[in-house]
Amino acid sequence: MNIFDLVINDKEAVSLKDVFLDPENQKAVQQLIKEHKYIDELTRYGLPVNNKVLLYGNSGCGKTTTAKAIANALNKKIIVLNLSNIVCSRIGETSQNIKQVFEKAGREKCVLFLDEFDQIGKARGNDDKDVGEMRRLVNTIIQLIDYFPDNAMLICATNHSEIIDVALMRRFQLKINFQMPSSSVLDTYYDKLLSVFPVEMQSIQRKYNISFAEAKDYAFTNVKELLIRKLEKEQCSV
Repeated sequence: MNIFDLVINDKEAVSLKDVFLDPENQKAVQQLIKEHKYIDELTRYGLPVNNKVLLYGNSGCGKTTTAKAIANALNKKIIVLNLSNIVCSRIGETSQNIKQVFEKAGREKCVLFLDEFDQIGKARGNDDKDVGEMRRLVNTIIQLIDYFPDNAMLICATNHSEIIDVALMRRFQLKINFQMPSSSVLDTYYDKLLSVFPVEMQSIQRKYNISFAEAKDYAFTNVKELLIRKLEKEQCSV
C-alpha cells in the first residue's frame, strides 16, 4: 500500500476568522503563529520555536479546523493523515509508512496534521506481544518527532489524550485543550452559520452544551426544514 494514497486530499482554506476558540486557546494559537513568523529573529537569540503541538479534548470542537487555520496563516501546505486509516497488523509496515510521511513533511516544510494520534501513540500494554510491537512503534514516533525540523510543524489531535504514552506526551511543547464551547461562543458560531440565510430562517431555536459539529448539523437541519416548508407552501399557492 502506498502511504500517500492515504493522505487526505483536503485543500479547504480555513481562515483564523473561521475558528471559534476560547480566549486562552486563541492566545496560544496566535502566539504559535507569531513564533513561526519571527522564527529567524527568535533563533538568533537562541530561543526555541514551538513546532510540536497536541490538540486534545472533545470531538467536534474544532481541532481539525484549527490545524488547517494555522497552516493557512503560515502560508504552509498541510498534509492531513487520519491514523485510524493506516494502522495495520504489521507494526513494522505502519512505522515505515509514517516515517515516509514525516520525511515528506520535513522536506517540504509543511504542517503535518496527524488525526486520531492515539492510534499510534497509545501507552504500551501488559501482554508480551503488545509490549514488543507497540514499544517499537512508539520508539519510532519518538525519534521522528525528536528530529522533526524546526521550519516544519507537527500538529497531532486526539480525543483520548489519557491513553497516549507518557514519553510521547513529553515531546509536545504546546498542548491545547478543546472543551465544549460556552453558550456565548456558540452564539457567535450560530450567528456566522445563519448569516447567509434569509432573515426569517435565522431565528431558529438554538441548542447549547453541544460541540460545534453538533451545532452545525442541528442548525442546518432546522434551516432545511424551514426552507422545505416555504417551498411546499409556494407550490401549493401556484
